[in-house]
Amino acid sequence: MSTAISGKLYIVSAPSGAGKTSLVRALMERLPGICFSVSHTTRAPRPGEVDGRDYHFVDVERFEQMIREGAFLEYARVFDNYYGTSRAAVEALLADGRDVFLDIDWQGARQVRAAWSEVESIFVLPPSREALEQRLRGRGQDSDETIARRMRDAVNEIAHYREYDYLIVNDDFDVALGELEAVVRAGRLRCEAQSRRHAALIEGLLASEG
Repeated sequence: MSTAISGKLYIVSAPSGAGKTSLVRALMERLPGICFSVSHTTRAPRPGEVDGRDYHFVDVERFEQMIREGAFLEYARVFDNYYGTSRAAVEALLADGRDVFLDIDWQGARQVRAAWSEVESIFVLPPSREALEQRLRGRGQDSDETIARRMRDAVNEIAHYREYDYLIVNDDFDVALGELEAVVRAGRLRCEAQSRRHAALIEGLLASEG
């Protein structure tokens, strides 16, 4: 990874319905310099979703062409659809000094860790299976069959929580948001990040007199 890249890359994963996207969006309002990497997907937009804001919606032919071109930092097939993260888009955001969150599953997280050395990963748990199912049903967008499949896949997703650096339980949203904020603030205080940010100050402090 180039030393010119000054932002921090974060992975956030969770079973569908655990609230990871809402947490990161709330954090973006609380802290400056944070953004989501907008993924590419072949699934159809859900009500209210906007192309380019929520996802880049593409067809299967275009997605598979991008795979052949090596355009993705990671990609996976989930729920019969492709999802992928553009390497060029992430590099541009980091070069601009922004902290970038990847909203991806454990499969994608493994690919990113293999390709990118300086990455922090966060897993978000729901407070219970009952709460997770209630949240999924509360969307009013999925059939009973789809919800049952999502619950089965949630168990598989949660089984990989030990692969992550941080674990947050989203029971009380404000508490979970505070914990997520603490992770990012701590990352910004790491010596390497602070050395880049305050290079002129450090140079002046270390300069010999006379």
